[in-house]
Amino acid sequence: MKVRAFRRGDADAVVALWERCGLTRSWNDPRQDIDRKLAVADDGFLVGEIDGTVVAAVMVGYDGHRGWVNYLGVDPDVEGEGYGRAIMAAAESWLVARGCPKLNLQVRSTNAGAMAFYDSLGFIRDDVVSYGKRLIDDD
Repeated sequence: MKVRAFRRGDADAVVALWERCGLTRSWNDPRQDIDRKLAVADDGFLVGEIDGTVVAAVMVGYDGHRGWVNYLGVDPDVEGEGYGRAIMAAAESWLVARGCPKLNLQVRSTNAGAMAFYDSLGFIRDDVVSYGKRLIDDD
């Protein structure tokens, strides 16, 4: 798998990937999330491809205090082949290159597979409660 920067032409493939992975929700328009990411920073959005087909994607950000990973997804047809580890390693490298001391991410409490994946990568579950507040509706 080749990891590279997201290109505008990847949007359809990335949204389809996220949908196959169960990452999208009715209250979050993934196309608006892509536009928002690119408007803030056009780097830190990575895709993994095999023979020109997008099989993995991740949004990475760093605010000067913590790094964040969002929307990490790997095509279910190629799960278990190391592509999740590879794209996460690329995300971590992106953060380290910017001096990021710690990476945070959130996993839905119902997503046991994702929790097992991050556990296997050496992530530690922080004793925190995650809060959210919708500021702009995507409907």
